[in-house]
Amino acid sequence: MKNLKKLIIITGPSGVGKGTVVKELLDKDKDIWLSVSATTRSPRMGEKNGENYYYISDEKFKDMIDKKEFLEWAQFAGNYYGTPLSTVNEKIEMGFIVLLEIEVEGAKQIKEKFPEALSIFLLPPSKEELEKRIRNRGTEKEDAIKKRLSRANFEIASSDKFDFVLTNHDVDETVKGVFKIIKS
Repeated sequence: MKNLKKLIIITGPSGVGKGTVVKELLDKDKDIWLSVSATTRSPRMGEKNGENYYYISDEKFKDMIDKKEFLEWAQFAGNYYGTPLSTVNEKIEMGFIVLLEIEVEGAKQIKEKFPEALSIFLLPPSKEELEKRIRNRGTEKEDAIKKRLSRANFEIASSDKFDFVLTNHDVDETVKGVFKIIKS
């Protein structure tokens, strides 16, 4: 992979606001391209294949793992998630800053393989606020919410493994912080 300084990882626990921050970044800078991950989970209401994720079968995902077609991949909450390598390389070669909005385990994999990639960990203002955000999405059953909250404790404990840590109190301020990091 060429020019890893153009590879930016944004991670943090589920519900921290990664998607909202990333949407603002993309709206404000057309030189940033968001990598679309593949997943075996079902689409949520309003999500589109190829836009939010590439929704694929377990069998297809495992085949792509065997063929080493992922920059990173992980299994989370009973589903697989991964970043297709070919499109990331293509966009970097075209001059884009490639943004990866991924879960913590995948972010760690990338940092191990490509330590020069820039990584940003988003923290919630508090665990109570994180729970409120996850519940307010209204997309998951109670057992899935509990799994995500339990996982969040483990993920937050690993935030020191990343280049920068920002607390997402306010989306606009967090976006300004991310731009400051990317542009420096």
